[in-house]
Amino acid sequence: MTSVYFYLLVGVLCAAFALRAPALLRHWRDPLVRSVSLLLPLGAAVFFFAAPPTISQVNALTGVPNFSVPLVYGIVTAASAALVNLTIIWRGGPEERRRCATRWCVGVYGAVIAAQSALFALGDASDERLRDFDTYYATTPYLREMVVLCVLSYGLANLVLARLCWRWAREVPGLLRSGLLLIVTGSVLSLGYVACKFLAIGARWTGHDWDGVSTTVAPTVSSLASLLQCVGLALPSASQGVTSLWRRWSRYRRLRPLWLTMRAVTPYELVRIPWWSSLGKRQLRRTCDIRDGLRLIAPRLDRGAEQAGRGDARPGALKPDAARHVALVAAAFAALRGTRPGQEADPSLEDMLAGDDAQLVRLSDALRVLAVLDHPSGRESGARGAALRRG
Repeated sequence: MTSVYFYLLVGVLCAAFALRAPALLRHWRDPLVRSVSLLLPLGAAVFFFAAPPTISQVNALTGVPNFSVPLVYGIVTAASAALVNLTIIWRGGPEERRRCATRWCVGVYGAVIAAQSALFALGDASDERLRDFDTYYATTPYLREMVVLCVLSYGLANLVLARLCWRWAREVPGLLRSGLLLIVTGSVLSLGYVACKFLAIGARWTGHDWDGVSTTVAPTVSSLASLLQCVGLALPSASQGVTSLWRRWSRYRRLRPLWLTMRAVTPYELVRIPWWSSLGKRQLRRTCDIRDGLRLIAPRLDRGAEQAGRGDARPGALKPDAARHVALVAAAFAALRGTRPGQEADPSLEDMLAGDDAQLVRLSDALRVLAVLDHPSGRESGARGAALRRG
């Protein structure tokens, strides 16, 4: 695997972290948000410091041959602990049980990092190795134990992660299940990475040279596994975000007929906002304009569509050609109040003005249907349909 591929993965993980940064700032007290936000920079750090150019630079800056090895091993072990911790928090359950499991996870993997640093200090790693440290020092006292300890801790973390996510995936549906299955797939591939490392190290112990399995196959498997795990972690939250955005956009679009009618009724120009404004600001502006217009024509709505169309309602500060639009709104309001008789209380104008946007959306939908029927072409098609049904 080339060095460019290492840095490409770093860029992907940093971009994912940047997308989650606003959520981290808003919900930094949420342990799940903190765990996901911590895992992404740790993964980026693993690939950044594992790239051969970075290894060479770190060794040169510190003046210690192979100083990058305990650094990378420590970050890999910390990322493994973060994976297990994230699954514990994500899974849920009693808070005291989660805290106890988190403390055990942090304690065990913290001890592993300390042991790796101690073994590196005790061993003799005077020859700098940028790619094949694992196999080159596979028979060196203390260093071989450090390598085995790192690979074992990484494999154990992914084994626990695969087991927890597999059990959980059988209990949940939808995109959460898909995300968990992707994590399981990535964890199984990570176990393949562990197998490649042990094959190469075991070959060295028996006097053979299978270094290519460790330097070529294992990093490729590891990068693919990390990518699948990151996608699996991001899939549920990303799908929720896309679904929420789609619902907000649909609600904003469905309010358009009622909003346009209010523009045709109110005697003043509605306040416009820049086109680059966020969807939330545009939604708020649209609902405020609608409620202002409904308050203006409120005395006319209860008199019914027929009186509003004749202009029998009390005169007010409306545009001269607003009578037809007021009649349509009155008819839509009357139709809306009669849609579900006996099931629940009919929505009143006060409910629409003081409640959420759901009633306004329903009123806008009813207005859109009536506006189509009120159009000449709509009336003709409706008459033809009625004649066909009678015939």
